[in-house]
Amino acid sequence: MSLNFNYRHLYYFWVVANEGGMSRAAARLGIAVQTLSAQVRALEHSLGHALLRPAGRGLALTDAGIAARRQADQIFQLGEELPTRVRDAAVAPTLRLALGVSDGVPKLIVRELMRPLLAEPSLRLLSHEGDLDELLGEVALHRLDVMLADRPAPPNPSLRLFSHRLDLSPLAWYAPPVFADQVRADFPAALDRVPVLLPGPHAASRLPLEQWFDRHHLRPRIAGEFEDHALMTTFAAGGMGVFPAASRLGDELEAHYGLAMVGRSEGVEEAIYATVADRRIAHPLVQQLIDTARR
Repeated sequence: MSLNFNYRHLYYFWVVANEGGMSRAAARLGIAVQTLSAQVRALEHSLGHALLRPAGRGLALTDAGIAARRQADQIFQLGEELPTRVRDAAVAPTLRLALGVSDGVPKLIVRELMRPLLAEPSLRLLSHEGDLDELLGEVALHRLDVMLADRPAPPNPSLRLFSHRLDLSPLAWYAPPVFADQVRADFPAALDRVPVLLPGPHAASRLPLEQWFDRHHLRPRIAGEFEDHALMTTFAAGGMGVFPAASRLGDELEAHYGLAMVGRSEGVEEAIYATVADRRIAHPLVQQLIDTARR
């Protein structure tokens, strides 16, 4: 919170901006016009910019005043919600967990990793999905309690981030019924004869997969590249092609998507990391997540 200006002065300015003039605002606040005018001037002085200007017989907002009002709208709207939030927290305490999930992480694995935590009766899960760098910044600013990604946080002396590996699973290949028998009978050579779906170029598994293709002298026709693993699964289930996924997902992909495992990429694994902002983990559910994975 900034201490460079008085929040009561900001509130008085906000009322003036909403009422459109000093007289109406003073009447609403129950104070003298002169007192109100002096407090708005004090706010302008502390911010270093004029917020109001004469306009005919009344007042108008300057550009700085428009910006200040926009921020004040958010501040005082949150203030109006405060009693309700406090009451709800007192009546029904919640254990809040702000979770970030990087785009390329398979959501089915996230669900499996999170399953032990879902038994917490007071859990309130706030899930955010986005770009890796964006989410790392949110973790560093303590806006997220933990982030799940397919790689650890890169070394950065300005960001104190710590990564813990939660999962490591060999990659296997899955096919819809139209391709399953053909690929299984001649794996991996058959990958050169069917359309292949791959994770996007930024996925941690992409380079190891391409190296695996080279070792087996494969030049598959790539029919699609996906940043979102769930979307890739959906298109594969619709018959678009065969695709790689963690072998631990085999039962789920067969039962819910009708996909069959047709072979494995030996030596290629997919890892999931949890990244937090402090070496000493304070959030009990984040600690439980890491401890469960270690066991």
